[in-house]
Amino acid sequence: MRRTVRHPRRAAAAAALAALAVLAAPAAPAAAHNSLAAATPAADTRLAEPPSEITVRFLQKLDPGLTTVVLSDATRRVVPTGAPVVAGTRATVAVAETLPDGTYTVAYRVVSTDGHPVQGSYRFTVAGPAATAPAPASAPHTAPPTAAPTSGAAGAAGRAGPGGGPGPLTVAAAVALAGVALAAVALGGARVLRRRRAR
Repeated sequence: MRRTVRHPRRAAAAAALAALAVLAAPAAPAAAHNSLAAATPAADTRLAEPPSEITVRFLQKLDPGLTTVVLSDATRRVVPTGAPVVAGTRATVAVAETLPDGTYTVAYRVVSTDGHPVQGSYRFTVAGPAATAPAPASAPHTAPPTAAPTSGAAGAAGRAGPGGGPGPLTVAAAVALAGVALAAVALGGARVLRRRRAR
């Protein structure tokens, strides 16, 4: 019967060679996870007009059944959108309402080719041009109040007749003065006659 003779040095050398072979072999690339490559509107964009749709593009092809895109406003209210339309590495959702000015958040959740879920979010702002302040309404033109005629003016109006001629008050005053003058003349004549008779 033959006995097997072991050589410790050969065994150690073989183990060292095996270790070197493992280290020298190229490492297998780690499975890459999907990530956001671009978006429209882009992150931190300030828009003058609200967008009608949101598009996100990733590094890897998307699975339509495992792709979610949610839009919310500054109060965390979910803004109504359509279902994601997936085309290759892109996913697009239509915004169902006109966005007022404010800050909005786009949140997404996709799955990598290795099955690893990836999620994230970014913000953009809608800030349209400042509304033009309406011009103040002009106050209706009001004619200045007409002052009531004074007594002098009233007297002048009474004295003036139509067409600038003598008014009824002027005629009445003239008649009265004439009557007084006639009465004075008559009285004076009567006194003269009495004096002559007395002589």
